[in-house]
Amino acid sequence: MSAANGIEYAYRSVGSDGEALPLVLLQHFRGNLDNWDPALIDALAEERRVITFDNTGVGASTGRTPNTVAAMADDAIEFIDALGLDKVDLLGFSLGSFVAQDIALHRPDLVNRVVLASSAPQGASGIHGWRPDVIEAVGGREPSPEGYVRVFFGSSPEGLAAGQAAAGRIFGLRTEGPDEPTTWQTRLAQYDAVTRWGIPDHAKLERLQGITQPVFVANGDSDPMIPPRYSHLLAGLLPNAQLKIYPDAAHGFLFRHHKEFAADVNAFLRG
Repeated sequence: MSAANGIEYAYRSVGSDGEALPLVLLQHFRGNLDNWDPALIDALAEERRVITFDNTGVGASTGRTPNTVAAMADDAIEFIDALGLDKVDLLGFSLGSFVAQDIALHRPDLVNRVVLASSAPQGASGIHGWRPDVIEAVGGREPSPEGYVRVFFGSSPEGLAAGQAAAGRIFGLRTEGPDEPTTWQTRLAQYDAVTRWGIPDHAKLERLQGITQPVFVANGDSDPMIPPRYSHLLAGLLPNAQLKIYPDAAHGFLFRHHKEFAADVNAFLRG
């Protein structure tokens, strides 16, 4: 789909339009359309239209991936505008949750409700880049399946089993129309955006007062990438937020607990 900024966005839409607003999903670091858990998407789409897309330069979308969250947010707004949508709900995961925060700040009239999964506020101390073992696991030139499972699902037997099941759904079910893989340029630009977001600056925490929409903040209790203490910080600083931490779950808690998380999101979006 062509947008006014000249970008051709790759996207997928499932579910049907009804009384519920469309839910636009914003993807994690290095992720493309194929990295969403189809079980989660199907559960969310039971009550509303769910739209996933590749932002600028990611996967099959054209252009060059920008290296700031603010630019990613403006590009996402261009995509939503191109769909002709006047009001949406947002679900941002990891890097996508940073983008969701900026969308809500840049275009507040566009956003009804926000879900922030595995998230952190801009400028918080301790998130200026990820731990060496985390970036080694998910940030190399060639993605590591073992590193992905470890960071996203933890090391407990139950977490590993859930990770293997989710990986099978994510990477093993699609046989038609696969997305293009993300490039090294996208990886570098996205990590630059992550580190810029994490430059310590407590004055930036005040920005959250501008997000007055209802927000559901969620994380796993053992996320090594964005520890859950940042979810507590977010929920405390946002004017209208609720918080849930999911047990025995790491960065990919929303795939580990896809049924419970989808039910919680649908209930939250119903208001």
